[in-house]
Amino acid sequence: MTKLGLIAGNGSFPLLVAQAAARHQIEIIAVAHLNETDRALERWCARITWIKVGELQRMIEAFRSAGITRVAMAGGISRARLQDSFAPDQRALKMLAALGKFSDDAVLRGVAGELEADGIAVIDPIYLLEGALADQGTMAGPPPTDAQLKDLALAFAVTRSLGPYDIGQAVAVRDGVVAAVEAVEGTDAAIRRAASLCGRGLIVVKAAKAGQDLRFDRPAIGPGTIKLLAETGAAVLGVEAGRTMILERQHTLELANAHAITVHGHA
Repeated sequence: MTKLGLIAGNGSFPLLVAQAAARHQIEIIAVAHLNETDRALERWCARITWIKVGELQRMIEAFRSAGITRVAMAGGISRARLQDSFAPDQRALKMLAALGKFSDDAVLRGVAGELEADGIAVIDPIYLLEGALADQGTMAGPPPTDAQLKDLALAFAVTRSLGPYDIGQAVAVRDGVVAAVEAVEGTDAAIRRAASLCGRGLIVVKAAKAGQDLRFDRPAIGPGTIKLLAETGAAVLGVEAGRTMILERQHTLELANAHAITVHGHA
């Protein structure tokens, strides 16, 4: 049986990767993060090491001791909890000092660089998840109106223009007006802010920024995304066809249909 290392963050993505690996007869050796990763992951791993965020050397040693030469990253780390769980070791501090900036993309690239310096390749786990990427066109809900298509085009234009500044992975628009652009607060908070300002009927877009490394930072939606859009009264969710991942795809699209929320893949 082949082996794959897994750097696990929060959310359902790590579990989905581990379950898919089991179906492909791939043994998972995981490094998971305390107060972030779901403990249910343990069931799907041959070995799991629990660390605090920033324990980079322990992470690398866990993989090297297991003979791991390929790892995948899955799941995020909550910025809100970093003050309680961030414990960078000397290797992490040296890496961070060399980066010069602390955007998500820069830090993830730094971690990947450290792994690769020790002979551990960082790969994209999407190959394990059949049918996980968004299709082009409407996947759920009613077809978008002409006005909504114009708002989708505007929102995607904003994401493309702001991506180089490491903001705008989610953008909310209503009636030709940009209601919110995601920054450090995260997608959910940006959508709630937009709804508080513009009310129901929002057009929301999630997209990768230009040059984003999809091995470890791929835009994703899931059931939680749809529940939030239903709660805030959003009308349309636009995603990038062939690039955005739909977690728990069937359940996600069924929820969207149930709430009459359009999920539309943009070319």
